Amino acid sequence: MKIIKYLFFLLLLVIIGGAVYVATIDGEFQVEESRVIDAPDELLFNTINEYKTWEKWGPWMDESDDLIMEYPEKTSGEGASYSWKSETQGDGKMETIKASPFTSIDQNITFVTPMGESKSDVYWKFEKIEGNKTKVTWGMKGTQSFMEKAFWATQDSTVSQMLRPMYQRGLEKLDAYSKEIMKEYSINVDGVTEHEGGFYMYMATTSSIAEMAEKMAQMLPAVKAYMTQNNLPQTGMPFTLYNEFNQEQGTTIFSSAIPTRDEVVTPKESTILSDFLPKQKVVKTTLKGDYANLKEAWEATYKYITDNSIEPNENSPTFEVYKTDPGLQPNPAEWITEIYVPIK
Repeated sequence: MKIIKYLFFLLLLVIIGGAVYVATIDGEFQVEESRVIDAPDELLFNTINEYKTWEKWGPWMDESDDLIMEYPEKTSGEGASYSWKSETQGDGKMETIKASPFTSIDQNITFVTPMGESKSDVYWKFEKIEGNKTKVTWGMKGTQSFMEKAFWATQDSTVSQMLRPMYQRGLEKLDAYSKEIMKEYSINVDGVTEHEGGFYMYMATTSSIAEMAEKMAQMLPAVKAYMTQNNLPQTGMPFTLYNEFNQEQGTTIFSSAIPTRDEVVTPKESTILSDFLPKQKVVKTTLKGDYANLKEAWEATYKYITDNSIEPNENSPTFEVYKTDPGLQPNPAEWITEIYVPIK
């Protein structure tokens, strides 16, 4: 009988000692991972801010086959949320507390565990760096309850050590997903239509095809600056006129142009000139996507012309209109370019 009392007393001492030990453990934790992603900060912010995209890159998707996602009506911005259920990973909920375009997002995450609900703060930071690259930081911090500290005291790793590889994998998948959505594009040959034409200001040059983009990046701002200085209204989106295009030699003579309301007489020494595009029949093609897909869009246009026995008007230059300002829309998949081939 005395032995049982001694064992009970010893067990009580162990329990008390364990409780004291657990109580002295610092329950504060924080895990944070960063990755530089070759994508605009606005695109990455919008992707993370919309919970329905998380199924595409969330690292926990690799961990469970029984994960069920549930979405309310609001899935992006402040007050947005989503929840999940899983027998293997447990249930939980995520809610957006604050979203500051395009710099940070603050969220609360709740895990439903056998020890009760566990809540932590999740945060995202977006730091724009050179070019279109963005440093994305993903972190979580919180305070463990007594029971949570007791549980993790029996594990080989801390909660931060367990989360770190998951966050690293999540940022890696976010990087890959961002690249994929920026590559999306579509080409639609709209067919024969009529272009209204009109006056425009332009700057022309001879160039290799490979150097076109670099020269356009210099010419269009120069035309825009001239129009601003002379109070000339811009009545449409910028476009490129292909006065000559020699694919075999890899050379072109082209004009970078911006539509304006009236004819403008410029000084003789000016490199910015004015001209008129006539109202004419054209074959029109619409590209939605990166300019890298323009070659394929032009090929589709000329295939349509050939297949339908349409005769191009060689005396009128082809042109492409840039309906989207890349400075306002960072995702190349959303850029709209219209191609026009004048026909007889």
